Amino acid sequence: MLFYTKEFILLFFPLTLCLYYIVSKFYVCKKIILIILSLAFYSWWNVYYLPLILFSVIVNFFIGRKIRHSYNKKNFYLFLSIIFNIFLLIIFKYLDFFIDNLNFLTNSNISNFNLPFPLGISFYTFQIITYLVDCYYSEIKEDKFKNFFLFVIFFPQLIAGPIIKYNYFTDQINSKFVNRFNVDNFIKGVFIFLIGFIKKVYFANTLSFYVDKSFSSLNELNFITAWITSFSFTFQFYFDFSAYVDMALGCALMMNIILPKNFNSPLKSVNLIDFWKRWHITLTNFLMNYIYFPILSTKKEISFAFTMIITLFIFLLAGFWHGPSWTFLIFGFLHGIGVIFNHITSKLFNFKINKFFSIFLTINYINITFIFFRSENLNDSFLLIKKMFSKIDLFEIYNFLYFDIAEYNSHYIALAVSFLVIFLFKNSNQINIEKILVKKEKNFN
Repeated sequence: MLFYTKEFILLFFPLTLCLYYIVSKFYVCKKIILIILSLAFYSWWNVYYLPLILFSVIVNFFIGRKIRHSYNKKNFYLFLSIIFNIFLLIIFKYLDFFIDNLNFLTNSNISNFNLPFPLGISFYTFQIITYLVDCYYSEIKEDKFKNFFLFVIFFPQLIAGPIIKYNYFTDQINSKFVNRFNVDNFIKGVFIFLIGFIKKVYFANTLSFYVDKSFSSLNELNFITAWITSFSFTFQFYFDFSAYVDMALGCALMMNIILPKNFNSPLKSVNLIDFWKRWHITLTNFLMNYIYFPILSTKKEISFAFTMIITLFIFLLAGFWHGPSWTFLIFGFLHGIGVIFNHITSKLFNFKINKFFSIFLTINYINITFIFFRSENLNDSFLLIKKMFSKIDLFEIYNFLYFDIAEYNSHYIALAVSFLVIFLFKNSNQINIEKILVKKEKNFN
């Protein structure tokens, strides 16, 4: 079930809100209601995924308890738990990718398993790992199964994040405030949901029609249409992903639960470092706090070269986390190289570039890297980039002005409006809920 579908908007979520605010009057636990509804939400997509997430919840809860109450075997149980979760992720998301590459390298003919890709497994795996590591450092305040179950399967952020921490979530779900209907939060929640809905239905969906058509006929593109295709996907990708997070945040806010913001006008970034502080913020925080810094802490003396190597590794991991494909690995590699370049220039050269020129350079670099994110394979990626840097002639300009614009006028209007919204308007957090988010997100970092 998707947030923008009529089933969710007209049936599931109104029912959820009614039950959520009515059950407290009859002394029924809201957590149980949310768990049942979240299971229904998850099963709507494919009920065959349900046993896996239930298995994961049960096993990780008891391993987390072992970590919390063990003194001599904490390291062992933490290692075991992380291996268990990464193993499940690899089996269900990456196994066929490894088989395909093994077949290519060894000329073998191992059959793919064609296992289904469980909904949200990348997000809830990382989220569970934050819980297990916090158990290791004795930061978990309590370990009730009901709270942990809801923490993993809470439907607003289950599919596309944001990645949240256990205490951040349970502090809210356990508070008395969450039981009271708050008109201000409800109105703000509706407003932020509507922003996300418009982003998805108008901007992302309108742009996706042109992008899909262009990627299915890359050979027919020219210099102009290649650049338009690339930027159309960059804007589509941004609106698509940020829309889901906005709608998730809006749904949760209507239930008095505040999720951390995940986007902060990332396409206005002045460099790649700035971009990853604004884009998918909770993923960046996870990679830094649970992988990057722990790796650095293993070294007594940390050199600049070592930190850059680990930085590249982190971005390769971030790219591969998005999907089992070489295109995602290249995407992560290019972002890692971009961040390393920013660090090197900052360390070795003391000069400043005009802010608007920096934004121009950054968004063009990001735009090219996103081609790898969208392409089905590397050949398509390189073909589109080749088209983008091909020669332009007057005939192409004539066709664009007299035929393309007329045929795809709705797309070009959406693209122009997208540009204005992204670069001239405040983002959804700044418009309405920045104050309440600031109070809560400090606890996430």
